[in-house]
Amino acid sequence: MTADSWLEEVQELRDMASDIPDEVMVVLVGDMVTEEALPTYQTLLNTFEGCDDPIGTTDSPWAKWSRGWTSEENRHGDLLNKYLYLSGRCDMRSIEVTIQHLITSGFNPGAQKDPYRGFVYTSFQERATKVSHGNVAKLARKAGDKNLSRLCAKIAGDEGRHERAYQQFSEEILKRDPDGLLEVFGEMMRGQIVMPAELMTDGKNPMLYENFSGVAQRLGVYTAIDYADIIKHLVQRWDLEHLEGLSPEGEKEQQYLCRLPERYRKLAERSMNKKKKPNDDEPNMKPFSWIFDREVLVD
Repeated sequence: MTADSWLEEVQELRDMASDIPDEVMVVLVGDMVTEEALPTYQTLLNTFEGCDDPIGTTDSPWAKWSRGWTSEENRHGDLLNKYLYLSGRCDMRSIEVTIQHLITSGFNPGAQKDPYRGFVYTSFQERATKVSHGNVAKLARKAGDKNLSRLCAKIAGDEGRHERAYQQFSEEILKRDPDGLLEVFGEMMRGQIVMPAELMTDGKNPMLYENFSGVAQRLGVYTAIDYADIIKHLVQRWDLEHLEGLSPEGEKEQQYLCRLPERYRKLAERSMNKKKKPNDDEPNMKPFSWIFDREVLVD
């Protein structure tokens, strides 16, 4: 805001942001809150056995990677937060309260200090985040906000690079201990992948995460079908179907995982088709404190 034209540029940003539907603002805020809980995620990365950074400046490849990853992820929340602040569309106090509550509440991805579990989780979650930001970019472009569209697309690009890195880590584990990684992958799929913002709350609505997720699902930002497609991507990326030399237990997990994407997709399609059927119920409108308690259709 040091250029002579800063006031005009801010007004231009606000003019474009004014056309963003409330429902898109809700998923954008939810994505931003998720990004802003970065301190939790960095803490978790350094709980993986053998992958820690005990002094904060450790010179190991993992420690350098985790600090570099954190520095890039830090930009995402900062940029989205500044956009929302400048847009004038949101109650920033409510958003900051939500961020503080989420960091305070923490998050348990089910890694159990196990790097195998940690890398499977991050391989999945980074792709999910890429999908979400990419779809918000499309919705912003459709609404005519080129600034937001470009911003979300760049963030999605970062997440795509991070996704590939974690998936490559897992590929190296597969070369050395395929039975071990298949066991962990299968266990995590049976328990399902927990979303990092599942404990979000604004201090008012105990169902805030469920409501946010419902809006994201309805808009196609992140859906049950996306979940199934990510499983399929990982199974194909790691070429699980053609792994050889497995133990009997490993072969069982191999069969389970290779069949899982189709099974999940059928369940997802069935669930989404049920929601599309017309009914006599009133529209499920919910207020969001993030947008001054305006109501949005949840599902």
